[in-house]
Amino acid sequence: MRTRDREELAPLVNLADITEIELVILKRMRELTLGDHRSRSQGSGFDFQGLREWQAGDKFSYIDWAQSSLNNFSPLVIREFEQPSTATVMPIADFSPSTRCGMGGVPIAAAITRAIATLGMSANFFQDPFGLVTFDRGFEHVAALRPRLGKSHVVHCVDAYQFERGLQHVKRSGSISTSLGGFVRRHAMLPIISDFLFDDVEEVIRELSMLSLTHDVFLLLVDSAFAFDLPNVSAGWIEISDVETGRTRTVSRRQYLKLAERARDWQAHVQRLAKDKDLDVVVIGLDQAKTDLALSEFVVERRLRKTHE
Repeated sequence: MRTRDREELAPLVNLADITEIELVILKRMRELTLGDHRSRSQGSGFDFQGLREWQAGDKFSYIDWAQSSLNNFSPLVIREFEQPSTATVMPIADFSPSTRCGMGGVPIAAAITRAIATLGMSANFFQDPFGLVTFDRGFEHVAALRPRLGKSHVVHCVDAYQFERGLQHVKRSGSISTSLGGFVRRHAMLPIISDFLFDDVEEVIRELSMLSLTHDVFLLLVDSAFAFDLPNVSAGWIEISDVETGRTRTVSRRQYLKLAERARDWQAHVQRLAKDKDLDVVVIGLDQAKTDLALSEFVVERRLRKTHE
């Protein structure tokens, strides 16, 4: 679906949803971290990163008035700084066409988008830089947003995933681990968000385990069996189509009714593969309140543990 088509649809996660997530995280994280974590800063001062256009939410004190005057203040230009941080969070989110499929008007991408928002607001709580990487089938096309600070950038990342806008193409150079490692050069927390319903999952997990040697990598497995819990039909044979490849095949009614079960078995297989490679797995579903709380608690515990190591 083209970007324009997506923008005409209602967002999977809107600003009100993000604010709701933020309130949940603020309440729970303050309970979990009160008096239990050290400052995120290492050293002193800020590093000048460059200039960019002003965005809603940026501090007016960061505006470079002299530089802005060169283009008649349209747009305003700000000086961008980065303070050394104990953690950078860069979710790597599945953007395959299959994530736009679902049941009851709820696509798999809804859970992915909400996970991005939850991770982003968790990072914002600690004032950690937050960015985004997206990938499609086989990691053939990878795009990204560089990590930055602030809630406005979290919102930007959520919108970038939903509407495929503002993303920077990441050149594929060799293996998955090499390509991602080349883009995310500084040590970062890299949650991989996907339903992992693709053929070469063994190779992908092997590559991610190699990436975990230099980054904090874990899997956010979207429980997508609901998308295959299809309505009963009377036909004896049903033609189904793969949205990823466009290939079609005819299956029996019995096979058709077992698609959800097969999806659950496959995802259980993915969890075993990840465990064998010492990769942690967090299963997320459509229960928004439960997922927001569980994910935020996992992230804060993991972030504090990694900070103190």
